[in-house]
Amino acid sequence: MRAEWYNEPMHGETAAELEEKVRRDGFAFARAADVRGWLGGAPADWARFAASWNGLRRDEYMADGGRDRLRRHAVFSAAPGGAARPEPRQPHYQSRDYNPLNGGVARWFDPILPEVSSGATMTSVLAFAGGLFGRLRPGASWKIELHQFRIEAKFGVPGRPTPEGVHRDGVDCVLVLLVRRENVASGTTTIHDLSGRPLGSFTLAEPFDAAIVDDARVLHGVTPVAPLDPSRPAYRDVLVATFLKKGP
Repeated sequence: MRAEWYNEPMHGETAAELEEKVRRDGFAFARAADVRGWLGGAPADWARFAASWNGLRRDEYMADGGRDRLRRHAVFSAAPGGAARPEPRQPHYQSRDYNPLNGGVARWFDPILPEVSSGATMTSVLAFAGGLFGRLRPGASWKIELHQFRIEAKFGVPGRPTPEGVHRDGVDCVLVLLVRRENVASGTTTIHDLSGRPLGSFTLAEPFDAAIVDDARVLHGVTPVAPLDPSRPAYRDVLVATFLKKGP
């Protein structure tokens, strides 16, 4: 991780200040201007990266029959202080303790396209998140799961970014990066302590807005999105990166 990402003021907040917020509160909202600064500016392939959400496939594992979620998935690993490396395709699995709706099943999703997973945007995001989470969990080796999500909304059928409700993911740390909001209202991220008491809320509204979550300390959820103009397509696109410490 480049030292200036951590120490140099970018649009009013440094990455060190972001880290301190997460240490103190268990979560943080990072504004788009700051995130772009920490990444060294908008990566050169951002337009292609964002456009790849148009090629996501329908999630066929929704136990409640929901048809509002499209996704792709990839797994990476990283040694302490090392760069993220792609791993062979494998399923996404959560126990029912963390996902009572869809847990307990090995879910195989279409892989994130190689040109997306190895591109400048993903590489920069993984380097930034790996540096931040590595300082929060010193010496950790990581299993990293990447999820491209599109949540669609239609008139009378809101899109549900978190159909399992307020939850933990069963990992150590989570980064949620907004890629695009198209013709949708709401989609507010809510944060709760482990007893369910609300701690805060914010809305990812602009591309590069991000939520950082210490998953061991807090619960999170997102309110449903609804179309502003029912005659037009409406959706919310995010990249979710989860970091799970491997070994003892």
